[in-house]
Amino acid sequence: MGVPERWWPDDPAELAAVQAELGARSPSPWRPPADRPIRIGGCFCCFPRGVEGFGDRGDPLWVAAVTFEARRRLTFTVRTDRARAPYVAGLLAMREGPALAAAVAELAVTPDVLLVNATGRDHPRAAGLAYHLGAALDLPTVGVTHRPLHAAGDWPADEAGASSTLTLAGAPVGAWVRTRAGRRPLVAHAGWRTDHGTAVEVVRLATGTARTPVPLREARRLARRARALR
Repeated sequence: MGVPERWWPDDPAELAAVQAELGARSPSPWRPPADRPIRIGGCFCCFPRGVEGFGDRGDPLWVAAVTFEARRRLTFTVRTDRARAPYVAGLLAMREGPALAAAVAELAVTPDVLLVNATGRDHPRAAGLAYHLGAALDLPTVGVTHRPLHAAGDWPADEAGASSTLTLAGAPVGAWVRTRAGRRPLVAHAGWRTDHGTAVEVVRLATGTARTPVPLREARRLARRARALR
């Protein structure tokens, strides 16, 4: 599952143009398989402790990707890489995208859907990193973050599993999901080939007793462990 470099331009204006082109697409919708357990992946990257501000091009990073089935890890990859740019709001793909794509492409078992610590349709050009990464890999994606980027909507009821829609310019782009009663809800973002309803379903399926989805937690743990062992 190679990913051509054209998906990840280094120039901000070029990346914005790619995002605008992707955001204008209407890919065929994906639904979880009905005849077998769903395979849910997760990917995460971390940077050296103490990095301040927006970081720099060339910052070292550690990235991990995993595939789970029925909350059991089937396979994982861990790699080191370099950031392609400092952080710029709306252009996170330029900093993290190539490294995440490379890690996911190395998975021995490709997930049915991938969880990404980033936004999807909730983005100025309707193509945040979760959406962009899915398009590059040709893999359905769902973004998971602690807060929306530009979308708005009321919190759901304070009970596990409750959700409420987030909209941007009048269109549903994600949802608040209360994974545990008494805890702040997460945002499930519509990504590549997923709508906000499917995003909520996947996040519910992927979350165990913890507040955040298991595949994302495991990818984060593996990336941070690799950083600690450097």
